[in-house]
Amino acid sequence: MMKPVALLLLVVVSGACWAQGHAPGAKPGPHNAITDVPGISVGHSTGADAGTTVVLAASPTGQGVAGGVTQRGGSPGTRETDLLLPENTVERVHAVLLSGGSAFGLDAAGGVMRWLEERGHGFAVGSVHVPIVPAAVIFDLWQGDLSIRPDAAAGYAACDAARTEPAEQGSVGAGAGATVGKLFGIERAMKGGLGSAAVTVGGITVGALAAVNAAGDDRAGGRIDDVAGARTVEGNALLGTMRAILAGEWPGLAPVGSATTLGVVATDAQLTKAEANKVAQMAQDGLARSINPAHTMTDGDVVFALATGTRPGPVNVTLIGALAAEMLAEAVLRGVLAARGLDGDGLPDLPAVCDL
Repeated sequence: MMKPVALLLLVVVSGACWAQGHAPGAKPGPHNAITDVPGISVGHSTGADAGTTVVLAASPTGQGVAGGVTQRGGSPGTRETDLLLPENTVERVHAVLLSGGSAFGLDAAGGVMRWLEERGHGFAVGSVHVPIVPAAVIFDLWQGDLSIRPDAAAGYAACDAARTEPAEQGSVGAGAGATVGKLFGIERAMKGGLGSAAVTVGGITVGALAAVNAAGDDRAGGRIDDVAGARTVEGNALLGTMRAILAGEWPGLAPVGSATTLGVVATDAQLTKAEANKVAQMAQDGLARSINPAHTMTDGDVVFALATGTRPGPVNVTLIGALAAEMLAEAVLRGVLAARGLDGDGLPDLPAVCDL
């Protein structure tokens, strides 16, 4: 007898595709988003050419939360990630920033720091508070005015917009200029985006947020069928990047740093810094399940893990890490399904999933 499987429901809302559904026994939160984790709020600042997304993290003590990180791929663009390593001193973080604009977008973290400092968040040093804001960026300098990049003002605005309600998904914030399937050239790529998902199992909530800007193709939560990615020369169907490579159709060399998928996973469990790093490490497998190929030389894939600690009691780090990987894979899928097509300035139009 065949075992029952969870069904994936695709619906169209305001021209965007959405994915809903969890495995039997799992309980999605009220928003099915990372903001279902108590203490987590998300805000976007979306410009004409690139955007910024901030994840604010509050703990019961008001002193920040445990954080971890793992970076894979050959072209990372990051700030304040080394301090999250278990052997280093800082134990708590106050926010995580994801931004477009390539390395220029790291400036937006300064605005997040200023917003937090004004509200008394951060490590107290005399009369000054020093917030810890790790950040990572995607490369989305494919279209528009390349002199327009997320800056400190964009980071500050994203904090102002942060809410515990479900944040908008798709072509917003750090997903505004995101694209996927670029190994055969940007002209054959498709639109990526920003997605989120969450689940509660055994009383513990785990959520994820992803800015999907991969060189590879996106798959439906690791299933065999591609959902978005490189298109055929005619442009009206998916090529299947790995199928093409296996058949001997080799792509040219993509520019270094031309991709990157970023993720944030969060839980209400109480984790140490070392445990948060392990959860981030396991969560990276969610990218490998949903993007093919992942962690390439042109990707700088980074996943952050946050633990707000609002749910006391012992935890099973392995199970939290496994759930984080599942939710990150679903967030990747939701990001591309919610995206809107991109009208390139001087480039071919890049369709979204619903356009095909």
